[in-house]
Amino acid sequence: MSVNFRILGSSSSGNCALLQTAHTKVLVDAGFSARRIAAMLEAIGESIDSIDAVFLTHEHSDHAQGLRGLAKRADLPVYANRDTADAVQAKYCRKRVNWQHFQTGTAFSFRDLRVRSYRLPHDAYDPVGFTFSWGEEGDLFTPPGSLAWITDLGYVPGHVREHLRQVETLVIEANYDEALLERDERRPWSIKQRIRGRHGHLSNTATFEMLAEILPQSRLQKVYLCHLSKDCNNVALVQEKFAGLGGNLSIEVVDPDIGTSPALLMQAV
Repeated sequence: MSVNFRILGSSSSGNCALLQTAHTKVLVDAGFSARRIAAMLEAIGESIDSIDAVFLTHEHSDHAQGLRGLAKRADLPVYANRDTADAVQAKYCRKRVNWQHFQTGTAFSFRDLRVRSYRLPHDAYDPVGFTFSWGEEGDLFTPPGSLAWITDLGYVPGHVREHLRQVETLVIEANYDEALLERDERRPWSIKQRIRGRHGHLSNTATFEMLAEILPQSRLQKVYLCHLSKDCNNVALVQEKFAGLGGNLSIEVVDPDIGTSPALLMQAV
């Protein structure tokens, strides 16, 4: 069976993705209401009741608010570090979540997934990125593959770059265009400084420069550019910026209004 990956939605309004292997289906982040996540899954022929686990990067609402409704499933394991779990439980959930704690920086397994977490620079309690890997060398039915989920970070530290070099598929934010953010009249100067800061978000330029640097020594085949600001970025700008990245790299820009299209339910290797 192929491994399928689908970004259900990604923007400042919410972030959530489905990763399906031969033996498991998991959500990465749950930044929409449980009802909306259920509808998104139903639209691609999946059921929220078939989800085996949720992996949370941090406690901000656009990544975690769905736990309020998902907590009704007492059997559903939710993987998060303790600071994130405590913040989400206190802020969103009346029912006790079936927390499965991990220590940031450690590796662990869930069914046929191997998972590695690592700290990201963002203004949350203990935000993380994840690398998911599966399969075995020489196995025709479950060949090896890997995917990294990296959103919400102000810059890309060296240890994160090393993780990114080792995966075939990367999900990373291209949050804002510098000129559009500067001209934006809705955000006060203090918010703009937060976004541009080392614990804020990545600009189109920052993400482009990082990818251009690591590509020659990486295994990357597919990149999803996500978490676009609806006010300070747009799909056309990102496509134009990254068009010249070169090589055989496949790049998909995730529309902040609709996520990836049903046609892009794809093998994530």
